[in-house]
Amino acid sequence: MLDAIRWDTDLIRRYDLAGPRYTSYPTAVQFNSQVGTFDLFHALRDSRKAQRPLSLYVHVPFCANICYYCACNKVITKDRGRAQPYLQRLEQEIQLIACHLDPTQKVEQLHFGGGTPTFLSHDELRQLMAHLRKHFNLLDDDSGDYGIEIDPREADWSTMGLLRELGFNRVSIGLQDLDPAVQRAVNRLQSLEETRAVIDAARTLQFRSINIDLIYGLPRQTPDNFARTVEEVINLQPDRLSVFNYAHLPERFMPQRRINSNELPTPAQKLEMLQRTIEQLISAGYRYIGMDHFALPDDELAIAQEESTLQRNFQGYTTHGHCDLIGLGVSAISQIGDLYCQNSSDLNHYQNTLASMQLATSRGLLCNADDRLRRAVIQQLICNFSLEFSDIEQAFNIDFQGYFGELWPQLQGMAKDGLLELDRDRITILPAGRLLVRSVCMVFDAYLEQHSRQRFSRVI
Repeated sequence: MLDAIRWDTDLIRRYDLAGPRYTSYPTAVQFNSQVGTFDLFHALRDSRKAQRPLSLYVHVPFCANICYYCACNKVITKDRGRAQPYLQRLEQEIQLIACHLDPTQKVEQLHFGGGTPTFLSHDELRQLMAHLRKHFNLLDDDSGDYGIEIDPREADWSTMGLLRELGFNRVSIGLQDLDPAVQRAVNRLQSLEETRAVIDAARTLQFRSINIDLIYGLPRQTPDNFARTVEEVINLQPDRLSVFNYAHLPERFMPQRRINSNELPTPAQKLEMLQRTIEQLISAGYRYIGMDHFALPDDELAIAQEESTLQRNFQGYTTHGHCDLIGLGVSAISQIGDLYCQNSSDLNHYQNTLASMQLATSRGLLCNADDRLRRAVIQQLICNFSLEFSDIEQAFNIDFQGYFGELWPQLQGMAKDGLLELDRDRITILPAGRLLVRSVCMVFDAYLEQHSRQRFSRVI
């Protein structure tokens, strides 16, 4: 596994393009306003008939403090009372969705994201989980993957105990960087001790998995100080790590305008940060899963990748891609069969629509046959770093080389450059190409040229 990823600076410089992260194909950029609640009800009915298991995503948009780098859908407020009217509308949405599903459909996966889910009080968290359990078939035997995003500044031992009692068994902890100068530059002051306390609580309370998020490319970061952060994080021994590339897009995300662009590391420094991070993590026994994600060898993601069963959806890499994903809350995205749909991203519009007992679906997309085929191709490449043509040919009744004939020169060029091996039966992403797998997937994206690359972050 040490050779599962190989650093090639020349290759990275040539293929480090801006492009989608492929949590879906087609991507959310393709969503349009022609998809509405009727399409959602139709998809829910199909899910009910097929008795497909479920994955629930619940969006809690509130944060007490703003992090300047953040590009999430959020509401910054010190007023904890703002959560209550939102929860009332969220509970209405839960009820409206659930009545179109079969109560026996199991919820294999649950994730609370934000925002800061622990912005909610203990009573509000109890109230929300009770409502979910009333309307959905949540598992009681701790066998589901039930995760929640944690800001250690908003959680303590009693909070962690409550979350475990409510059925959560996975936590994802936002850390980003431990250097005080970097933290001040992005307005997120968070000590190592605060983070360690939450992790100690999670381990003592027998949470099944701990993930830590880091970001490289933030203001005042250097290769040396980021390496120290990574070293401290390795000492915490999380089961999974996400190491994201900071995309500075102040024209799209207003909080980023507070970042001094003169303090951002150079592209060469960012590359050095990533290279050193990979070396540190691989040396510490982590496996590169793909797309900024690392996991210990005994983690479910690493095992699934080994067994070629890893999948990807709006919750990132997952072992539950076979589930219908239902997004609840402002801006949340659902993927039910061949339907993608998204709730309104405007909090007032979301709440007002549900106040009139209507779902807040605002846009989406229904996949056609070509979308489904390309989605399968991209999923295989991004999860398994390989693609057997026969699998696609049998599933979609096509001749692979015939269907994608016009792409062959690009793929041959990538093979010549050492990103991949291309033969008559398969594509295999080589160790030097694994960091650039998004660039390979982009070859199969039929929509990419319709949109400015400015909308996307760079691969590295």
